[in-house]
Amino acid sequence: MKYILVTGGVISGIGKGIIASSVGTILKSCGLHVTAIKIDPYINIDAGTFSPYEHGEVFVLDDGGEVDLDLGNYERFLDICLTKDNNLTTGRIYQSVINKERRGDYLGKTVQVVPHITDAIQEWVMKQARISVDSDGVEPQVCVIELGGTVGDIESMPFIEAFRQFQFKVKKENFCNIHVSLVPQPNTTGEQKTKPTQNSVRELRGLGLSPDLIMCRCTSPLETAVKEKISMFCHVEPTQVICVHDVSSVYRVPLLLEDQGVVSYLCQRLSLPIEMRPRKMLAKWKEMADRSARLLEHVSIALVGKYTKLSDSYTSVIKALEHSALAVNHKLEVKYIDSADLETTTLQNEPVKYHEAWQKLCSSHGVLVPGGFGVRGTEGKMLAINWARKQNNAIHLYGVCLGMQLAVCEFARNVLGWEGKTIVIDMPEHNPGQMGGTMRLGKRRTIFKSSTSVLRKLYGDVEYVDERHRHRFEVNPELKHHFEKRGLQFVGEDVEGERMEVIELDDHCYFVGVQFHPEFTSRPIKPSPPYFGLLLAAAGKLQSYLAKGCRLSPRDTYSDRSGSSSPEVDISELKFPSLS
Repeated sequence: MKYILVTGGVISGIGKGIIASSVGTILKSCGLHVTAIKIDPYINIDAGTFSPYEHGEVFVLDDGGEVDLDLGNYERFLDICLTKDNNLTTGRIYQSVINKERRGDYLGKTVQVVPHITDAIQEWVMKQARISVDSDGVEPQVCVIELGGTVGDIESMPFIEAFRQFQFKVKKENFCNIHVSLVPQPNTTGEQKTKPTQNSVRELRGLGLSPDLIMCRCTSPLETAVKEKISMFCHVEPTQVICVHDVSSVYRVPLLLEDQGVVSYLCQRLSLPIEMRPRKMLAKWKEMADRSARLLEHVSIALVGKYTKLSDSYTSVIKALEHSALAVNHKLEVKYIDSADLETTTLQNEPVKYHEAWQKLCSSHGVLVPGGFGVRGTEGKMLAINWARKQNNAIHLYGVCLGMQLAVCEFARNVLGWEGKTIVIDMPEHNPGQMGGTMRLGKRRTIFKSSTSVLRKLYGDVEYVDERHRHRFEVNPELKHHFEKRGLQFVGEDVEGERMEVIELDDHCYFVGVQFHPEFTSRPIKPSPPYFGLLLAAAGKLQSYLAKGCRLSPRDTYSDRSGSSSPEVDISELKFPSLS
């Protein structure tokens, strides 16, 4: 097993997750099996109770793990399926050690950060690195470990110490460190500054880790003199200083690393069993990056949500939209609308903001109402849903989780004429006494009840789908027949027929809501069918696509017959379906 530790310096949010994913991608393109672990130094057990404004969205895995959004990057880039144990937090480590102490596992010894916490970290990493994350069940050969936060933070010290020891435990030829640092370029001078990187590397070396590669985040390509200066002061060769400047698309980051010899260096440094052959998987990434840059037609989607001030709050939703927009050959424009700005109280208090929000909504080709929690902004979301419903085939609506529930509530209020009736109810397994990990989480099966369902056709005319869930409430199933008599069909239910999973409105081109979160399983080369349907409808191509019998399922857009996106896929298969 080879371990690649990715650390960060100067500031957080520098792009370690994308760089770690890209390193994994270029190694996987060489035929290696790659897994990934994200370490978060906060004391929370998991990310489930965070506000999206804290660390961005909460990503949900097949096993129900509520984890950091970087695990979503790993799954999308590497096309793998991770588990909740691939996200390690200080809280989980301390909890496991304290549980051992209570059981008497330490035989009366004083339990300390060193060696007990640091040993627990190393054991966790070594155990998790060997668990298969590919559909073929093969044990990984390389584990990419991202350490969250910034070198020097108090909370990350036990992890740095653990990896200082770990490098000797697994031997030098099996461990390397990539350090991601910032090279700022102040507007006053226009000069690229190396001092923050020098200080960051000095601190890391002082803690016992020496970086093998220094990846410099910068706005423009590193000048040769700057690269040589970093090399001289940070005790590495110039070839070990890698420039990761801002690029037009994240698809270009793996190509950027490959062009600078990262694979060659890691092959030599870790003695990786790589044949330096043409890599078809990277050809696929290049094709996606080039295609993204060439798009001329635009499609605009209004995202009506509560957390629109931070785009990371909806990372997976935006990525799923991007994947689908690329598949329909359109450049995506996302219009972020704070749902509260659509409400009448905003008209009274801030009329300019109110009219700007409605102007954005009315000028969009489609409306997306994503998931969320709490009452704030729900009236604004229902106003957006009401407007989209009344536009019939001109504007298309897609509601996810809370968005689907509010679509049902809006229909009950404005079509059935119900006021004050409880439409959305608590689920029986919901435990109001404890918030963490008590929702309906993870991969669940949805059975299609209608053979004419648009969503069923988009999924490839299958009888059921398995998608990830994260919700505490559900539509009251006892009211189902009232809605269906008036044209709002519940075309998907859970296996027992007790939970309403998919809604579709009769006589509307695309008015769809789903209780699950299909954005979590969307891939660059296999866009999520519900999002694909929204983009097809917004681009005016849905009816022609359905009329052709959906010959190419969106999930097979870029994959071989087995459904994998392995590097062995023939390049001739790497084409999106023709939608003209």
